[in-house]
Order: sequence, then structure tokens, then C-alpha cells
Amino acid sequence: MSLLAAAVAVTGCSKKDDAPKTDAATATASSNGAMVVKIGHASPLTGPQAHLGKDNENGVRMAIEELNAKGVTIGGQKVQFELESEDDQADPRIATTVAQKFVDDKVSGIIGHLNSGTTIPASGIYHQAGLVQISPSATNPKYTQQGYKGAFRVMANDVQQGKVLGEFAVKDMAAKKIAIIDDRTAYGQGLADEFEKAAKAAGGNIVVHEFTNDKASDFTAILTKIKGVAPDLVFYGGMDGQGAPMVKQMQTLGLKAQFLGGDGIHTAEFMKLAGAAAEGVTASLPGVPLEQMPHGADFKQKFEGKYGKIQLYAPYCYDAMMVMAEAMQRANSTEPAKYLPEMAKTNYSGVTANIKFDDKGDLQGGSITVYRVVKGEWQVLKTVTGQ
Repeated sequence: MSLLAAAVAVTGCSKKDDAPKTDAATATASSNGAMVVKIGHASPLTGPQAHLGKDNENGVRMAIEELNAKGVTIGGQKVQFELESEDDQADPRIATTVAQKFVDDKVSGIIGHLNSGTTIPASGIYHQAGLVQISPSATNPKYTQQGYKGAFRVMANDVQQGKVLGEFAVKDMAAKKIAIIDDRTAYGQGLADEFEKAAKAAGGNIVVHEFTNDKASDFTAILTKIKGVAPDLVFYGGMDGQGAPMVKQMQTLGLKAQFLGGDGIHTAEFMKLAGAAAEGVTASLPGVPLEQMPHGADFKQKFEGKYGKIQLYAPYCYDAMMVMAEAMQRANSTEPAKYLPEMAKTNYSGVTANIKFDDKGDLQGGSITVYRVVKGEWQVLKTVTGQ
């Protein structure tokens, strides 16, 4: 199914009787008579992760624009989706404030947050309010282990990602002595811990595990200590804003270990900030390469024509919005309590994958792809499916 057809499919099977009376609690009327359905989106729109946050926002926005252009009818009434986007600054405390604002504003669902560290605390507020939340990019497994029926994600989690990375480090990169650094965020620490388990199980020796934070820029002390134990490989759990200066400082100190990370460093921004030091860096990304995604080529052409180069998670944000809209369509309602049961039944042919959820809200059969920077470009090394 093409992306255009996917958008049309969301509009196609409404029951025109039985329009839910309680939908007025989460929707208002537009000037053209359509029911306005508010969708909340939250990500860091300012600060060092703003490039990723705007990418997420634009993925949701493109889906909403396509749905509105095609015309969606739910419960016998034409609807108009309206994006309400908030800046959580990748800060857990701000994320909870944003979450409460969405509740107060009576949004019908949330696409977000970007980071695990913001997604998890915000999810408790959404759960208490009975809202549906789809995270397009939070990978910490705890998000869907809380027992919240309204929590979903559309990419593989860090149990899957950490396992692939740990095994790849030992078996494919021949690392025997491994140093780990993580930024103590829910994402960075969670991924590093899963990596450590998998690397040990594969026969690797963790010689040191150091910690930093997601605001740091000088890693000289940590890297000097690591250099003293002469590792074959340094694994970093964190984002591109710290990963880039870290690899540059490794070069300056003469620390010649291989460098491996997760999706947080698999960005164009990482290569821009790291410069020549990015060459040879290896990182993973949940999902298959964009070119191999079911509708990846179409999405790339449309998205980059509007917003410029895809940073990272935009295709997943697009899919998350389409999945939510389709569930509303099947339920004949935009009311979260009524369309939530349909979320669990999702079987959607998206840009990124055929999307189905397990009983926790995790993506079934998620893939992980490992990449390496070769001549200034991320090149595919290996894709592992169904972890």
C-alpha cells in the first residue's frame, strides 16, 4: 500500500450511525463544521536535541496534514486533526508539566515523548487521565512494563537493541575487553545495562563502566581512566551531543579503541559535530534501513521535499499518528476509552513496518540494524529481525 493509499484507508470504513455523544469532551467544532480532534506531541524543540525534536514534530505534522487533506470521517462526522506541540526540553520535570497541560487541554491522544527519560514519567499522568500514548522513539523497556494499557511504541525496545549490540561487539567486532560509558538517563543507562548483559553473555569482559550526564562536554578524566585499562572497544549509552565530543577526545588522547553506540548517536548531527573522528564509529538503529522500509522511498521523497533531511525518528512519528487515527476510525470514536481497545488490535502496513502490538504495547517482531560511518556516510553492516 502506498503512503497515499494508507492515508485514504484511514478514512474509509466509518459507521455513520452511532456517533459517540461523549466525543465532545475531547473535541470541538471547527469553522467548517468538522469536529476538531487535538493530538498532543512532545519532544525537545529547543536545546541540544532540538534537531531530533523538530524531526519528530514534522513527522506527526505530515501525517496530520495528509489525513486532513483526504478527509476523515469518524462516527459519521467529518474530523479535522489539530497538532498541539510542546517543548519538553528533554527534561523529565518539564515533561510532566507538559503532560498535565495535554490532559487539561483535552487532547484525544499523544504522540511522544522523544526520550525515555521524559516518556516514562509523563506516561503515569496519561495513564491516570485514561489517555492513549504512542512513543515513536522511547526505547527503554520500563515504559511498557508499567502495566499501562494506553502505552504503546512503534519501534523495537532496548532489550532487543542492547542484545544485538552486545552480541555484535563480541562476535562481529571481536571485542574482548570492553569499556562502557553511559549518561545516567533512562535511555542511556537502560541501553548500556542491556548491552552489558548481552556482551557478558556472549563472552566479553567488561573492564570498566563509567558514568557522565547528558549535559557534559569534557570527558577527559573518564577517557584517561579508560585508556589505562586498554579496552578493545568503548560503548556509549547516550545521545549525539555527548557522543561526538567523546570520540574527538578519544582521538586527542590516543585512545585507539573501537567506538560503539545506539540510536542516540546514529544521526547526521553526530557526524557534523564529530567531523573526521566519526569515521569508523558503529551504531544501531531500531528498524530496517529507510530504503528497505515498506514505504520508505515514498516517505523520504515527501518528507524531505517539505522539511529537509530526515534526522532520525520522523518515519516512526508518521506511523504513530496514522496508527492512532486508524484505531479511532475502527472504533468509530475519538474518545480514548473507546478507541483504546482497537489499538491493541492494530495490524497496520506503515512506512517503517507492518505494525502489530504485543500485550504490553511493544512492537511485535521489531528489527535492529547496525551501521558504521564509512567515508562520511552511515553504511549498513547487519540487520537482525524479530528479536
